[in-house]
Amino acid sequence: MTMRTFRMVALISIGLAAVMSGQTLAAVPEYSAVIVKTFPHDSNAFTEGLLYQDGFLYESTGRNGKSSIRKVALDTGAVVQQHDLDPKYFGEGIVIWQDWLIGLTYKTEIGFVYDLASFNPISDFHYSGEGWGMTKDASRLFMSDGTSDLRILDPATENETGRIHVTCDGRPIKNINELEWIKGEIYANIWLTSVIVRINPATGAVEGLIDVSNLLTLASQNQAVDVPNGIAYDAKGDRIFVTGKLWPSLYQITLSPRPSGVDLCQALP
Repeated sequence: MTMRTFRMVALISIGLAAVMSGQTLAAVPEYSAVIVKTFPHDSNAFTEGLLYQDGFLYESTGRNGKSSIRKVALDTGAVVQQHDLDPKYFGEGIVIWQDWLIGLTYKTEIGFVYDLASFNPISDFHYSGEGWGMTKDASRLFMSDGTSDLRILDPATENETGRIHVTCDGRPIKNINELEWIKGEIYANIWLTSVIVRINPATGAVEGLIDVSNLLTLASQNQAVDVPNGIAYDAKGDRIFVTGKLWPSLYQITLSPRPSGVDLCQALP
């Protein structure tokens, strides 16, 4: 999960060119990301998980030897609390459940439960395959693993209780990465693209696609960055925040419908 941006952009361009050559019209509503406000972000943070709670961002970072969980001041981007993972672990998605912060690791098939206030480890749990992103609704946890399926987990035990098969215009899509629950939908970054999808958790169908390529362009103006990754939602303030791996900024965005055009579903992996 460490592809550099120029390779990612090339892949996206190839995919979009292939779609445009067929002049396939969009079947799923598409949106552009409009920037409302820009906040500082640690450009050394290889963002894997992101969420907002009680005025702070909680962020997990990846890469072996550099993985951590963090509490971050939104306005300044300052890390006010941090717990570093053992170098053998590549940190992935996180979610808050009651007084716990729950985090995944990439290929080591183990997740960790921390005390939210202190970040002290409480327990661990195991799963097969890879760990990518996490989010929750009122009663369930959701986990992505890089495939077309989202796993449903019991918050009390972290045991798998079901799966959601994700499709875009009827076609399974993979590389589902960082997750966020927003107004009854699961928003998800799609790795190696600049697209965020809006997933209906009842059916698995993608019911909207958000193009954030303009944010990638801004983030990469003065330094090398990696893919867009990281979605957080302030439900009380109705604010959506997005960032990316090694990005120097975090953006509060709103969505604007895109004119009918090429079908972004067909450009997804």
